Amino acid sequence: MLAIKHRAGRALNSPEATRNYLHLRLAEHRNEVFGCLFLDNRHRIIAMRELFQGTIDGASIHPRVVAQQALEVNAAAMVFFHNHPSGVAEPSHADEAITRRLKEALALIDVRVLDHFVVAAGESVSFAQRGLL
Repeated sequence: MLAIKHRAGRALNSPEATRNYLHLRLAEHRNEVFGCLFLDNRHRIIAMRELFQGTIDGASIHPRVVAQQALEVNAAAMVFFHNHPSGVAEPSHADEAITRRLKEALALIDVRVLDHFVVAAGESVSFAQRGLL
């Protein structure tokens, strides 16, 4: 049901549904994975891509690659996501710093960043709901 709500062409109109969908997709990964939901002007999903894979406690994220992917699919907005295999969803200072860098880089090409979800086995955290964006 959640997969149907998050297929290409559907609008993101519920942060809770998106949180649940990402939790289903990411919570069981053993290594950290960072990805993006690419959206059009009406926040309809264009694509969902896992862009970077890392180790048990981190992944290298390159703003250039994120921007290239956004341009490739002609995204107007994005939602970032990554998991914490440790089971603790609390965003780290590194998570906050890369989110700021990505947001600044994407602003140069007129792509809005709507949220960044951190997913762990038992919980998820939304940067937007925490006021971190």
